[in-house]
Amino acid sequence: MACFLFASDSFKGSLSSGEIASILEQEALHAFPQATCRKLVVADGGEGTVDALLSAVAGERVEVEVTGPLGGPVKAAFGMLEDGRAVVELAASSGLTLVPALERNPENTTTYGFGELIRAALDRGANEVVLALGGSATNDGGMGALRALGVVFRDAFGAELEGYGRDLGRVEYVDMANLDPRVATTAFTAMSDVTNPLLGERGATCVFGPQKGADRAMLGRLEVGMETYASRLAAASGVDPSNVPGAGAAGGMGAAAVAGLGARIVSGIDALLDLAGFDELLQGVDLCVSGEGHADSQSVDGKVLSGIARRCKRGGVPLLAIVGGMDEGARALLDIGVTELVPCVDPSVPLDEALEHAEENYRRVAAAAFSRLAASKAEVCS
Repeated sequence: MACFLFASDSFKGSLSSGEIASILEQEALHAFPQATCRKLVVADGGEGTVDALLSAVAGERVEVEVTGPLGGPVKAAFGMLEDGRAVVELAASSGLTLVPALERNPENTTTYGFGELIRAALDRGANEVVLALGGSATNDGGMGALRALGVVFRDAFGAELEGYGRDLGRVEYVDMANLDPRVATTAFTAMSDVTNPLLGERGATCVFGPQKGADRAMLGRLEVGMETYASRLAAASGVDPSNVPGAGAAGGMGAAAVAGLGARIVSGIDALLDLAGFDELLQGVDLCVSGEGHADSQSVDGKVLSGIARRCKRGGVPLLAIVGGMDEGARALLDIGVTELVPCVDPSVPLDEALEHAEENYRRVAAAAFSRLAASKAEVCS
């Protein structure tokens, strides 16, 4: 009897991870009526991480009202697992999707609400907090989040700063005396799918600032401000996060996690797969199916598909990757564990057309894949 595991990333703008798993199950059972199908909703630390995890393991979705990226109230949620760990998603409180396109300006956004979410998790008695860093609208170096947890930032005149991106260059004094004492007794892990440092041409501001609304002049101000902030934070905490891989994640929230919370930064997809027990789900599986909306050379480093590929290779399980589209650079995935790489549409198909017919295109490719597999099994048996 065949056993399949379905664990695909979402196709942003068209199909969710859960919808893809359902399509795969339907097409697999059409070709293999007696098959066992295991489904895992996955995310890499960005938007949807909490819901993905709670669909796989026992836990509670806890909703609270916190401060949004622009300073107004928003409803957000964190996951409280049965073993006492909490998973707190930055995108839920400080995400780019919470800011209208015309209002995107990283000088005017804050991670304060993320700090409030962390505090709410501590209030629930979390013995470990997993920070899902991804999808942020912010470039405040995590100042807002630290401020929500009791850290005080002051300018040269002694005035307290609010913790927005515009405040970075004004930081003169950092007082950590009132940091929530529970931080010292709680283990923090930061999930990130990027390894960018805090500063420089590969840093938080230069690489991710433009997608959050920063123009060239603003990028210059934010980078200079981030340098000032980093030096003050390092002096106060005794930890210099400037060159730590991943410190630039989520507009520098990675730096605040390391220097302020003592967190270790890990691959987002690897952390999620560990929490969800992926290696156990993989046992006895004949074929794993994963994928993402668009595969390219970046897919090899830290994304959902690469994390699953490496585990399948380690476990000796074939991996079929069904992707929306792909560049030639995606073929490097075949070297790290992907057995077969299949795009849903030809590169010549316009994006809006591909998105409009995403489900039927995916279903067609999935059906063909399972039909081929069934035919090959029949040949072997005959």
